Amino acid sequence: MELARPENTISQQIRWLAHEPKREVLSYSGYGIGGYYYNTSDHDSRSTTQNNGVMVEAESLHMSIAKDKNPIYANMLYYGVIEDIWELNYTQLKIPIFRCKWVDNKGGVKVDENGFTLVDLNKEGDPNDQFIFVSQAKQVFYVNDPNGGRWSVVLTTKPKLYDRGDAYDNIEETPSFSRGLPESDDIDNEDVAYVREDCEGIYVEDDTTSRKKRKRT
Repeated sequence: MELARPENTISQQIRWLAHEPKREVLSYSGYGIGGYYYNTSDHDSRSTTQNNGVMVEAESLHMSIAKDKNPIYANMLYYGVIEDIWELNYTQLKIPIFRCKWVDNKGGVKVDENGFTLVDLNKEGDPNDQFIFVSQAKQVFYVNDPNGGRWSVVLTTKPKLYDRGDAYDNIEETPSFSRGLPESDDIDNEDVAYVREDCEGIYVEDDTTSRKKRKRT
């Protein structure tokens, strides 16, 4: 670590961080980084768009039971919404952070039979562990489960492309909504009948086979 080095080799970045940030903290309702644009949940509550959903991958300690003597560390995905966007000012450094309300992974996150990730946004996780660096966040969107209930479907996206200042969606790089659905080539269509049974139809006979070809003279 840099702090363990001789004094003359400690970087200026570490020196400024050691002075602690200023007491005045700038607050934003929106922040753009890496092709993504994020908003606070309060801002989105007055807008037709939704940019407050975030996901972060973090290493956490896993135990099978409370007295597990062999816990393991593994990466987990956490889902939440942005409550505040703050910028810490270290004079020469400005570090943006998100304060988020995270979904409790115990009972608040599940994967259905089709591979969709579902979250219960009303099931809040640890309120004492709210902050992440903006650079750690990955943008997600939450769509109400069409089956109803308290669950929302998690949708991911790719960063937007920019052309002369205008942003547009990177459609070719946008991942599919579900990794669990079968490919079209894997579906057996031999037994599929494309017939509507909720109304009467009109039968049209194909008479192309009864037509006789004209002989050239």
